Amino acid sequence: MILVDDAGGFCSAINHSPWNGVTIADFVMPFFLFIVGVSLGLTYKRVSNRKAATRKAIFRALKLFAVGLLLQGGYFHGIHSLTFGVDLLHIRFMGVLQRIAIAYLLAAVSEVWHRSDVLVDSGYSLMKKYRIQLFVGGLLTSTYLFLLYGLFVPDWDYQIPLQDGMSKFYSVKCGVRGDTSPACNAVGMIDRKILGIDHLYKRPVYGRTKQCSIDSPFSGPLPADAPSWCEAPFDPEGLLSTIMAVVTCLIGLQFGHVIVHFKHHKDRIFQWMIPSSCLLACAFCLDFVGMHMNKALYTVSYTCVTAGVSGLLLAGIYLLVDVYGFRRSMQAMEWMGKHALEIYVLLACNILPIFVQGFYWKEPRNNLLNLIGIGS
Repeated sequence: MILVDDAGGFCSAINHSPWNGVTIADFVMPFFLFIVGVSLGLTYKRVSNRKAATRKAIFRALKLFAVGLLLQGGYFHGIHSLTFGVDLLHIRFMGVLQRIAIAYLLAAVSEVWHRSDVLVDSGYSLMKKYRIQLFVGGLLTSTYLFLLYGLFVPDWDYQIPLQDGMSKFYSVKCGVRGDTSPACNAVGMIDRKILGIDHLYKRPVYGRTKQCSIDSPFSGPLPADAPSWCEAPFDPEGLLSTIMAVVTCLIGLQFGHVIVHFKHHKDRIFQWMIPSSCLLACAFCLDFVGMHMNKALYTVSYTCVTAGVSGLLLAGIYLLVDVYGFRRSMQAMEWMGKHALEIYVLLACNILPIFVQGFYWKEPRNNLLNLIGIGS
């Protein structure tokens, strides 16, 4: 994500997709959710006190959510401004760390409380042992599909503040059901109704679509015939889409169970390859029939393709490191994995650049970041 944030504006292949479709950047968040699930399978392979384990999971999730709210709620304004502080009327409630916190908590609670005493000696018995977790994942997916395609999205409006203190009002015509376009989808409607439009992400990814940018797939000026929704806030980590993020974490949890219950390399890789291949096949079939891969909506096809690739990547790294012993070449990645949160906070959330930018000569614009072309 550090690479995406710093170089995505120059290379569309490593920037987020403006709407439908996936790029390299669109795999980062699901990869993290997936490996969180895998780690939970190892963390809770033995639980002596379910209530104590649940309390710890809740406390960890709350801490992660609070850090996300501080970093992505708007308290730090970024490298283009040396000010800080947040207007509570416009604080962003959701974000990357908040989504991870929610997915972690629900997957952890499911792992602590929802498993049977079935002895695992095959893939079928593994599914039987964790059938309640699989049912939960299926229930969440069904709920998401019902809301995404079943809710009626009415017309709505929003306003953009101008520099002179005035505001410009826009009206968006919808009156549809089951639409997955940027303007009239149920994901955005639920966030506007529950969180409030003032608390959503102000730079929506669809601002780089052809309808909204003459430099698409990069950000650019609005075309003369741009639709009214182009500048409307939209949260890519919203409430409804987070349901499928939880499903990604639950899928990763099942892959973690393979490590716990199967001890031979061949068995583990086999148990990973089969569901990964099935998920990929399902993803492309769904995309073919019109349920397109879309990160902003976190569609079912997007969930399947990212989880399938995550499983194949896990099997590949496991084969290289654990089977063939190429661990030394992976030490840098291992170190980054152990310090992922710290690296994300310092660099991806611009805390370190803001700190460096705070040292200047005579005027704030005479700082090291501006000297090397960052934040200018």
